Amino acid sequence: MVAKVERRVAVFGAGYIGLVTGACLAELGHRVAIRDIDPEKVRLLRAGDLPIYEPGLGDMITRNKERLTFTLDLGEALKDAEIAYVCVDTPPSASGDADLSRVWSVVTSLEGAAHLKAVVVKSTVPVGTGSRLRAVLDAAGLGHVGYVANPEFTAEGTAVRDFMQPDRVVVGAADEDTARLVTDLHDGVDGPVVVMDVRSAEMVKLASNALLATKISFINEIATLCEKTGADVQEVAHAVGLDHRLGPHFLRPGIGWGGSCFPKDSEALRQLANNTGYHLQLLSAVIEVNNLQKRRAIQKLKDELGTLVGARVALLGLTFKPGTDDMREAPSAVLAGRLLAEGAEVHCWDPMARPAETDPWMFTTRHANPELAVEDADAAIIVTEWPQLKDVDWTRAASLMRRPVLFDGRNLLDPAAMRAAGFTYLSVGRP
Repeated sequence: MVAKVERRVAVFGAGYIGLVTGACLAELGHRVAIRDIDPEKVRLLRAGDLPIYEPGLGDMITRNKERLTFTLDLGEALKDAEIAYVCVDTPPSASGDADLSRVWSVVTSLEGAAHLKAVVVKSTVPVGTGSRLRAVLDAAGLGHVGYVANPEFTAEGTAVRDFMQPDRVVVGAADEDTARLVTDLHDGVDGPVVVMDVRSAEMVKLASNALLATKISFINEIATLCEKTGADVQEVAHAVGLDHRLGPHFLRPGIGWGGSCFPKDSEALRQLANNTGYHLQLLSAVIEVNNLQKRRAIQKLKDELGTLVGARVALLGLTFKPGTDDMREAPSAVLAGRLLAEGAEVHCWDPMARPAETDPWMFTTRHANPELAVEDADAAIIVTEWPQLKDVDWTRAASLMRRPVLFDGRNLLDPAAMRAAGFTYLSVGRP
């Protein structure tokens, strides 16, 4: 693909967002230098390896290697660059606010880069950050450089498609020329560009993720009520989702959401409201429901086994969702921690996860396949809906367990088939 006007772009941060942004901009025909401060990450990328797993990303980087550069050097990244993208992470700080130290580090490092035409922040930041960054740019002699809030809406596992075929591209800018520059940069993307002011663009990302998280917590509350009344949440969710005003997306009951965005963005939005003196009651309830959902899974096992002291429990799937190796805010960490605290022995399987040797994972046992994980177990929990779990010989798996109790935390399997295989089968919101 060749851009109508080839731009030179510097991308700061070689994480999920930075790599996907840089690779996709190169795919659109631009020349991109991706800078990171981690030598090992840059070494891997230069060698043609990826420090993360994301379907399609490796092929895209290989396909556009003539237009992509990976560097540790600030000067090399900024050389001849017209647009600088800020794609560093903004984790929660001790106060609950977003830690913007990496954003500030990037922006202050741009001093002297008078050849830039625009600085684009893709990192998720609190509303009002753009005004502060604008002041920093002005103080650095970069008053002529435009500023854009361009929030990302990419989901891990589908990030490349989400960039190239988005529901929308949000461009928040204070002037038309800068908005047009970044809009034209996306020429070739199959999706509408929505231009607005900077503060509104900053709010869009937080509001979008909070609403999606609300749908998940809502259907999990309905699932709990279904369990108490004998209704089937799968049937309920299907019928509710057929309403065109509501839609089926994110109406999937389970053990709660995790990952790098929903927990962080929900807490950030709540903290933003608290800082203004306003309490987001609905969002607070959404977060509370999600926190409780993981603990309800442990209670279900306790109700079935009587006690977890000395029990052997297998966690099947560790990543926060299938199709990624990301363990950030994964529900499995809460489950493993609670099981260990209750006195259980925890065994695990996941095809991609590589959890750090820290608490709780240093006290668990990893296995190469699900059958080995459930051998001699008193119970198992499906935590991540990996498709491999559908291919397990569950009759054999039941025969390997001391007590064939399975809690399907993602409603992945058929209840009748699992009972026929010999399991005491528990799921979310189904009779």
